[in-house]
Amino acid sequence: MQKLILLFLCIQFANAQAQYPQDYFRSPLEIPLVLSGTFAELRSNHFHSGLDIKTQQKQGLQVITAAKGYVSRIKISHYGYGKAIYITHPNGYTTVYAHLKKFSPSIEAYIKECQYQKETYEVEVFPTPNELPIASDELIAFSGNSGGSGGPHLHFEIRDKQERPINPMLFGMDIKDSKRPTILGVYAYTKNDSSSINYKKDRVHLRLIPNKNGNYAVEKIKAYGTIGFGVISYDQQDFTYNKNGVSNIQTFYNGNKNFEMDFKRFSFDESKHINRYIDFEFFKDKRSRIQKLFVQDGNTLSMLKDVDNGGYLTINDSVSSVYKIRIKDFKGNDSWITIPITGEKTETKPKTNSIKPMHFAYADQSTVLAEGMVSVYFPANTFYDDTSLNFKVSSDTLLLHKDIIPLQKKYSISYDISNYKTEHKDKLFIAQLYGYYKRPNYVTTTRKGDVLTARTKSLGEFTLTTDLEPPTIKPVNFTNGKWISNLKTLQVKITDDLSGIRNYRATVNGKWILMEYDYKTKKLTHHFSDNVVIDTENNLKIIVTDNVGNSATFESTFFRK
Repeated sequence: MQKLILLFLCIQFANAQAQYPQDYFRSPLEIPLVLSGTFAELRSNHFHSGLDIKTQQKQGLQVITAAKGYVSRIKISHYGYGKAIYITHPNGYTTVYAHLKKFSPSIEAYIKECQYQKETYEVEVFPTPNELPIASDELIAFSGNSGGSGGPHLHFEIRDKQERPINPMLFGMDIKDSKRPTILGVYAYTKNDSSSINYKKDRVHLRLIPNKNGNYAVEKIKAYGTIGFGVISYDQQDFTYNKNGVSNIQTFYNGNKNFEMDFKRFSFDESKHINRYIDFEFFKDKRSRIQKLFVQDGNTLSMLKDVDNGGYLTINDSVSSVYKIRIKDFKGNDSWITIPITGEKTETKPKTNSIKPMHFAYADQSTVLAEGMVSVYFPANTFYDDTSLNFKVSSDTLLLHKDIIPLQKKYSISYDISNYKTEHKDKLFIAQLYGYYKRPNYVTTTRKGDVLTARTKSLGEFTLTTDLEPPTIKPVNFTNGKWISNLKTLQVKITDDLSGIRNYRATVNGKWILMEYDYKTKKLTHHFSDNVVIDTENNLKIIVTDNVGNSATFESTFFRK
């Protein structure tokens, strides 16, 4: 039976690859491809939309277009993709290159003209097909570490005409991988109070037993009623120690396929449902992601296929059965888990929740909670399920359950600040409290009259915080009144310890200059190659503003020739 299953899956894989051109796109880097991140692997609040290609722990490698086309979009932001370029190709696909250090000379000149016209570092432009045509094998950029990158690498995507990201490996990109996926944990779940697993309810950890053949087994479990399973796993390609995502997960009950998750293509709109796909509570508590091999209400991921009975099993009393899980990487290396099940009906007590709920929210209805100076508004369909919530206000601190429930959309928290002193109202913001020391973290806050409002997708603890301190600005590679003719850049460090940096503006002799902001190093950098600083004596002025409007001004004089 297992051989027939493997043959069927190989035929499916070959047919899937045939949908995509195999010799159209070349590698974007001229080095052997080694990955630090795979397509659709699990990230915080989203699936990864491309391949993260290692750049040998350095920046500045040449990035080559994967095929001819034209630059259809350029986006530069402090966070996210950082510096990113999008190229649309004649066959309808678009390739994306992100976390770049800089663009090729012609593209760099184009985007800097836009930045100087708009007097802002963060820009997004959509060139016409005739503005920036790209030939085959053309240099388009240099690899970097910009935006939300955790280290030097190139993020590479291929999207279809509907802007849906597709696994680039389906187009023939070759990544060496001879290792089987690794299984770290297996869990079983009861669906309702009439179900049980080893005389327990809810999530049950199962003991994983590695076999000599590289597969895994689980000790025979005793179960009854409707149950499902979940797994923690990763894949590791050759030449790297990174624990990356897998490519495909399938399950079989008594030889019949009843669930598949195929990480081949998805849309950005559905990516938010990752928190419904994983065991969100377990992730928040343990920082590890269990992938649930059953489908709950609201999980509309298009990567799900061949799901029978929602992926759940119905276990009858005194009946033996076998459940198998197959976890596969893109190269077809696979690991199997075999779980023997014996049906045994037993009486169990429902699990009691350590959080005593005070309020209730229906998933399909809007809900308003209010106490004292605080009100919370949940739009309809914020929650996946009807949900009991702990809601408590103490002074200006809101306890809104615990951040263990996945949400589909943002909700609103509002504070009435009419009792605060007038001189402090402009400096107030809503913060979420994190960690053991309850450090406040700014949540984007708006004010209308005497009401402050913040929108967020996380439950937890919130408070009102006052920020009276302006940002700090310190020079990095120069001092006041000195000659700096030998420097290629001008650098300053900007910090704000509470509400965070909102914006900045730099001028030399009254003329705006472009300064790139790297939030990871907290540095602003101006490149003198922009050729806007041309005088011998130069008066630099930088104004930095935080998220509640506190501003700091730095002024200095430097000389160049």
